[in-house]
Amino acid sequence: MIGGNVRGIWFLVALAVLIGTAAAEGPEINGADNAWVLISAALVLLMIPGVGLFYGGMVRKKNAISTMILSIAIMGIISLQWVLIGYTLAFGRDVMGIIGGLQHLGLAGVGMEVKEGLTIPSLTFMIYQSMFAVITVSLITGSYVERIKFSSFLVFSLAWATLVYDPIAHWVWGGGWLAQMGALDFAGGIVVHISAGVSAMAIAMVIGARKGFGTDPMEPHNIPTTVIGAALLWFGWFGFNAGSALAANGIAANAFVTTNTSAAAAAVTWMLLSWRHRAPSALGIVTGAVAGLAAVTPAAGFITPMAAIPVGIGAAFFGYYAILIVRGSKKVDDSLDVLACHGIGSTWGVLATGIFATIGATGLLAGNPGQLYIQFVAVVTTWIYAFVVTIALAKIIDATMGLRVRDEEEAVGLDLSQHGEGAYA
Repeated sequence: MIGGNVRGIWFLVALAVLIGTAAAEGPEINGADNAWVLISAALVLLMIPGVGLFYGGMVRKKNAISTMILSIAIMGIISLQWVLIGYTLAFGRDVMGIIGGLQHLGLAGVGMEVKEGLTIPSLTFMIYQSMFAVITVSLITGSYVERIKFSSFLVFSLAWATLVYDPIAHWVWGGGWLAQMGALDFAGGIVVHISAGVSAMAIAMVIGARKGFGTDPMEPHNIPTTVIGAALLWFGWFGFNAGSALAANGIAANAFVTTNTSAAAAAVTWMLLSWRHRAPSALGIVTGAVAGLAAVTPAAGFITPMAAIPVGIGAAFFGYYAILIVRGSKKVDDSLDVLACHGIGSTWGVLATGIFATIGATGLLAGNPGQLYIQFVAVVTTWIYAFVVTIALAKIIDATMGLRVRDEEEAVGLDLSQHGEGAYA
């Protein structure tokens, strides 16, 4: 009897030690969550060559390679910038609400352990976020294609990622002042699309219009390539938005559905608008889908699928008429309509989040008008910061090394003048 009691006591002691050890080790990695976020990172990576194809089909054939390779080059240089300094600036310990500290410089302290507050490793979170940095810089390229020097493009991209993207990412996602204020941006409406769209307009203003802009025909040389690029973007966007739940859970499922619904609503709306004015343009339909995807990005995890329909419709409406206004003015040559598609579309999406949010947060229609005000503040400050810093960067680069190629290089095409090869025999 005594022996049985002793064994029982030792069993309880051993159990207590195991429980204590598990508690000391902290939360465990959730395999499903980790797998989903890694898959989502790969999906976002697929979007980057998707951007290259989407843009590459819309330029003239003498600039096809030079346009596509911008996105691929960005995959290289911004991936390196992110692991060296970008991640710590965005997600390091908060410094006055403005920027992250340097404790993660060169990924110091970022390893296979569970990231605080999540169920995935710190490395998984880091690589997932790196894809957002890469694609944001890639989106801007659509504004200055067919005339930028490749060397100047490299310098601008590195500087812009460090001085514009990383601080804004910290403001919203890294514990900065907009996060403290309560701004909602589920997957990057503020951080990715507004910053890229506004910066696209800014650098387009500095680099100037393409030769013959407004007078010479500049029709897309390969719309099927653009359609393929758009299809890759739509597919990859499920990782972009649903992956931002950072777990394989119901929020991810909701974001997946709202993403698809908004894209569908925007594609159909843009089709009808273009049909009304001329014909149901294939280019218009896929552009509408991308605008709808950009608009729902900040809202995807906060709204219901039914709310995603007006988000998509609004994105198509505002984006379509923004293109007509910008092109009609002939003052800014935003070559592939980055401002209208991403900047305007996601400005609407960020504000719509403050109107329609009902999941994990409440917006105007749920009785919280203050959220719409916060979203408005986030939009205005991001517009101003991205525009001013991008203008400054573009002017400095233009004054020191020149932003654009020589006239004769632009005339022959950037494929040959910058890369020494052509897209077609």
